[in-house]
Amino acid sequence: IRLSPQEKHLAATVKSDHGEELRCVIVKLGKTSSSALEPPTVMLSLDNVFSFAEWATDDVLFYTTLEALRCSRVFRLSLATSETEINSVHEERRPEVFVEVALSRDRQMLSINCNSRTTSEVTAFSGASRKPPVATVEHWRGRLIILASTGPGQEYQVVQAPLSEPSKDSWVPLFTPGPGTIIKDLDVVGNHCVLVAKTPADQFILIVFPLARPGEVHTVQLPSWACCITAKRPDVAEQESVFEFLISSPVHAPASYRLYPEVGLLAADTQERQDSIISTRLRACSKDGASVPVTLFHTLPVEELRAVPLLVHVYGAYGQDLSMEFRPETRLLLEQGWALAYCHIRGGGERGLSWHRQAGVERKITGVEDLRECLRHLFSTGVSCPSLTALTAFSAGAVPVGALCNTHPHMMRAVTLQAPFLDVLGTMEDPSLPLTVEDREEWGDPVTHPQHRLSISSYCPVHNITPQLYPSILLTAYRDDSRIPLAGVLRYTKWLKSAIEAYSTEALKPECEPATNVVLNIQPGANHLGPEDFQLRLDQLAFLYTELGLDA
Repeated sequence: IRLSPQEKHLAATVKSDHGEELRCVIVKLGKTSSSALEPPTVMLSLDNVFSFAEWATDDVLFYTTLEALRCSRVFRLSLATSETEINSVHEERRPEVFVEVALSRDRQMLSINCNSRTTSEVTAFSGASRKPPVATVEHWRGRLIILASTGPGQEYQVVQAPLSEPSKDSWVPLFTPGPGTIIKDLDVVGNHCVLVAKTPADQFILIVFPLARPGEVHTVQLPSWACCITAKRPDVAEQESVFEFLISSPVHAPASYRLYPEVGLLAADTQERQDSIISTRLRACSKDGASVPVTLFHTLPVEELRAVPLLVHVYGAYGQDLSMEFRPETRLLLEQGWALAYCHIRGGGERGLSWHRQAGVERKITGVEDLRECLRHLFSTGVSCPSLTALTAFSAGAVPVGALCNTHPHMMRAVTLQAPFLDVLGTMEDPSLPLTVEDREEWGDPVTHPQHRLSISSYCPVHNITPQLYPSILLTAYRDDSRIPLAGVLRYTKWLKSAIEAYSTEALKPECEPATNVVLNIQPGANHLGPEDFQLRLDQLAFLYTELGLDA
């Protein structure tokens, strides 16, 4: 939901559980008087709206559309006259680039963000203007406050530029983090810059400095369990000079906090709850010596975790952090005595931009090696054992999990994969699929680059299946998911079952080995993220309890 500045209009996006298409409904809000409240009026609806609409003024709305999974056009809707006027503001012709719109916190600048898997361009303009002439991230007193990858090692730093001369030649550094500190987000709150950052020890912190005196930097410590920080939008925050945000973890429900930058005071809206949850941050040494972070949640001391079931989460793609938002079923597992591990392997963005680059294209196998060493480190630390361990992943996170199942199937007993990407080679070979061209920046182009084909073939889950004892696997796919073609999931399931059957007939197969179950659950709809179906999640947990031999 987006309210216009004076609450004259409201824009709300709605969608069904079974598709990704959004519809934006524009509502004219009623006026309150002493005698009556004028009822709201639905003025019009816009189909295939992708990014949330942004109001530049009470009568001017910007939004982007989604066509064939590609977001390439920005439109300007004007309600200033009796005739509704819609104009195209920007059209991106590069097939690997997606666009979105965003509004600066002070509502003075509207930006068009053009992003591929490896690059980004931001164009900003005055909300009432039709032409976007300058670049920005945030706006403060006629200056552009930019989060740019111009720091040491091509990591993020904060720079500023005058609005009249926004080119890179005019950029002046305001803040560069120390070695090992990673900037994750930027906000301009009043006259202060507030940065969400991670320390070398993987703890979230806030870095605050006055924009007029950037040398006066101070750090605000956050609760040790903080894994996910979400800033409240300016139109829902109560005070412009206060940074309001939510802190959560996979097992901690969102808690509201406020930062007062002028005095550096952090306050919680509610008293912190005391519970028995322990969060431990570990480091696994990968094959090439890299230190891979692992976040562990448990209720018993580490030395007492040898006999507890362990659920391992992983992603490692597109420079995106592994999702660590609160999930009630995850908290349920913890209360039932499980340990939960989150492996932040390379290919993701947890340790900055270089963390993604270290496992891109021809180096994708690096993420698989990281995952293997994370499991070994957990076991050697005394956390669970392979027969009580399950792995879970979503979408592209299925690639390292599926690859590890092929090379080291003895390291886990069960796996659950949702909307899994498993046929990397087949997908990257087919440019007619919606995301293949864009995703070649992430996985490589096996059609024109033989070395890319060799690399993908070395780890692709579908193309490395072999007769052996596999862990039990539950695959949840969506029938009309155009991001992950169902054909690849069906091919994986068929070949995997054939390999398991071939292994089961071998004369040398040990008789004491547990049976392997492969379950394919095809759900209706085209929504890649899946519906918010709590019962479906409980079914996945029931699968894990059964395969790990636990009492449910």
